[in-house]
Amino acid sequence: MTHTTDQPARSANGAVVPVLAFAGIVVAVMQTLLVPVIKDLPQLLDTAPSNATWVLTSTLLSGAVATPIMGRLGDLYGKRRMLILSLAVMVVGALISALTSQLLTMIAGRALQGFAMGAIPLGIGLMRDMLPRERLGSAMALMSSSIGVGGGLALPAAALVAQHADWHALFYGAAGLGVLSIALTLLVVPESPARAEGTFDLLGALGLSAGLVLFLLPITKGSDWGWTSGTTLGLFGAAAVVLLLWGVLELRLKAPLVDLRTTARPAVLFTNLSSIMVGVSFYVVSLVLPQLLQLPKATGYGLGQSMVAAGLLVAPLGLTMMFTAPVYARLSAKYGPKVTLILGMLIIGIGYGAGLGLMSAPWQSLVIAVILGAGIGLAYSSLPALIVGAVPASETGAANGLNTLMRSIGTSVSSAVIGMVLANTAHTVGGVAIPTMRGFHVSFLIATGAVALGLLLALFLPKQSRAAQHTQLRASSEEDAGLAHAEEALRGFRGRVLDAAGTPVARAKVTLIDRRGRQAGATLSREDGSYALPVPSEGAYVLAARATGHGPHASSATHTGTAGTIDLDLSLPGETVNA
Repeated sequence: MTHTTDQPARSANGAVVPVLAFAGIVVAVMQTLLVPVIKDLPQLLDTAPSNATWVLTSTLLSGAVATPIMGRLGDLYGKRRMLILSLAVMVVGALISALTSQLLTMIAGRALQGFAMGAIPLGIGLMRDMLPRERLGSAMALMSSSIGVGGGLALPAAALVAQHADWHALFYGAAGLGVLSIALTLLVVPESPARAEGTFDLLGALGLSAGLVLFLLPITKGSDWGWTSGTTLGLFGAAAVVLLLWGVLELRLKAPLVDLRTTARPAVLFTNLSSIMVGVSFYVVSLVLPQLLQLPKATGYGLGQSMVAAGLLVAPLGLTMMFTAPVYARLSAKYGPKVTLILGMLIIGIGYGAGLGLMSAPWQSLVIAVILGAGIGLAYSSLPALIVGAVPASETGAANGLNTLMRSIGTSVSSAVIGMVLANTAHTVGGVAIPTMRGFHVSFLIATGAVALGLLLALFLPKQSRAAQHTQLRASSEEDAGLAHAEEALRGFRGRVLDAAGTPVARAKVTLIDRRGRQAGATLSREDGSYALPVPSEGAYVLAARATGHGPHASSATHTGTAGTIDLDLSLPGETVNA
C-alpha cells in the first residue's frame, strides 16, 4: 500500500544560511551574557557565591537537555517550527530574568534561556535538508563560526551595557535579539518537508533530565555539603542508577530520544569522549579571564580593567575561532580530521600551560585568548567531520546530535566544577568573597588536565576515519552519478521527475528520507527525468526532489519491503524567483 501526500515547501534562497547563522549568534550571546558580571552576581542577587553559580549552570544544564529533545521534536513536527519554539522559550526566559533580582526566579529564567541551545542542531538540520552537498560544508562552517563570533562580540557589548546601565538591560537586549531572529526565520527560512515516524520519547527525556541534574547538583554543592557526605554520595549514586536505567531504556526503544547504538563504534565513542574534554576546556577561559582582568590591582594580582576592557581583551577567543575555519579546511583535506583534532588539543594545552605563567598583565590575557581560540576552533571543527566519517549517511543526524550533547555536558561540568573551585578558594574581604590567584591557577590546571585526557582519547581514534570519509564521498558520487542498475533492485521506488507542465527534469536531486528523518539514499534524475532508489527496509519514507530553477517537492510513501518497485512520479513547482 502506498500513500502519497504532497507537502508544500519553499525553495531555500541565499538569505537562509545567514539567518540561521544569526540564530547561532543569538545563542552565543545568551550563553555569554552574564560573563562580565559573574563576580558581582552574589551581591546583585543577595546570595552566596556557590548559589550564584547556578545562574550559569542552570543555562548550560537546560541546554544539554534541550539539544536532543528539540532535535527529536524537530524530526517529528518540523525543524523550523521547533527552531522558532526554542527561540521563543529563550525570549520568555530573558524577560523573566529582566524583571527579577531574586535568585530562584533568576535561575528559572536562565534555565528557559538554555533552551535556545536546541537552535544549533535544528539550524544545521535545516541546512542539511535544504542545501545541496556542495554548499553544506561551507554553510555549517559559517554556523559554527557564528557561535564564536557571537561569543566574542557579546563579551564587550554586554560589559558596556552592564557598566553604563542597569544589568537587567542585558536580558532585554537578549530578548530583542531573540524576537528579531524569530521574525527573520519566519520571513526567510522554509520548513523542511522531512518528517520522522513514531512518537516522542517522553520517558527518555525525563530520564535524561533527571540523570543530569542528579549528577551536576553534587558537583556544584559538594564543597558545601562535604564530598564524602551521605547527600553528595547518594546523589552521585542516584545519578549513576538513573542514567544506567535511561541507557537501557533508550537501547530498547525503536525511536529513542538519543540513539546510543552508534556509540559502540570506537571512532564515535572516542570522538564523543574527546568532545566532553574539549567542552570542559572551552568554558574555563570564559569564566576565569574576565574575573582576573576586572579584579582591582589592590589585591596584588588583579589587573584592574573595566568590564568593557576585559570583554575586548577576551573577545579574540571567539574571533580567532572564526579565522581558524579556513585553516581547518586545508589541514583536514591534507591530513584528516583526526590530525586536526589532535593539533587543536595540543594548541589548547599550550595555551593553558602558558596561561599559568601569563597572568600578570592585560596583554598576556589577550595572548592566551588568541592561542586558546585557535586551538578550540580547530578542535570543534574536527568533531562533526569525525562523526560524519565514522557512521553511515542514514545515521549522521543521530550521531551528531549525541556529539552535541557530549559537548554540552562538558561545558555544564566545567561551569559547575570551576564555579565550585573559585568559590571554595575565595577569601572574604569586608563581607565580599574575592577569587584568589590559587583558584585561577587550579582552574587552568583542571583545563590542562582535561585537554591532556582528551588528547589521549583522540590518539585511540581509528586511523581509518579519513579513509571512511573518502569511502563515503565516493559512495555519494556514485549515487549522484545515477545508480545505473537501481531499477533492477529487489525493492524500492522509481519514476520520473517532471515540471509543472509535465516535461521531464534532468539532473534533479532526489533524496530518500526514512521515518526518523535520516537520508537513506540519493540520486540524480537522468536526461529523461527518470530516477530509481532502493529502500533499505519496509516502512514510511519521504522522497524529496529539487532542481535549479524549480521549487522543491516532497512526497511521502510507504514500501511494504517485499520484492518489486513502486512507481512514483515527482512533480516540481514552477520556476522560483529569489528576493
